[in-house]
Amino acid sequence: MKPLRLRLLLGIAAVAAVLSWAGAKVWDARGALPGVPVFAPIVLAGIAVVLLATAISLRSRLKAVRERQPGAKGVDPLGAARALVLGQASALVSAVVSGVYAGVGIVLLGQLDIAVRRSQAITAGFAVLAGAAVIAVALWLQHICRLPEDHDGAPPGRPAAHR
Repeated sequence: MKPLRLRLLLGIAAVAAVLSWAGAKVWDARGALPGVPVFAPIVLAGIAVVLLATAISLRSRLKAVRERQPGAKGVDPLGAARALVLGQASALVSAVVSGVYAGVGIVLLGQLDIAVRRSQAITAGFAVLAGAAVIAVALWLQHICRLPEDHDGAPPGRPAAHR
């Protein structure tokens, strides 16, 4: 499994923001721009908390095994892989969602004199921040789940030669 790069996630968010901004401008010019859901930042923050709890749990269990602490509970490789996939999927979706709310938020910045639009702009801003938190925690989880590097120079999938 290839690791996600921050550059890729920022690129996805930027493309989503530009497309969302253009769509929101057109939609706003044709009528009423739909509102920003109040629960968007709450859901994203909840995902960030779940990923953070998973990362902290995996990190402490891996550390206990590495330090050979008595009674250390090992990490199921399939469970770690599932956590990694959850983190990567969450990061990709959060990049898109953050970009969408950033684009809509930029359109809403021109309408801050209207109380409802100001509230929606603030909600969109919090959604972008919560999405960024999901991305940050997902990248940290990916770092925690990384396998140790092979320092013997053997290609991946082959055992190192005994010397």
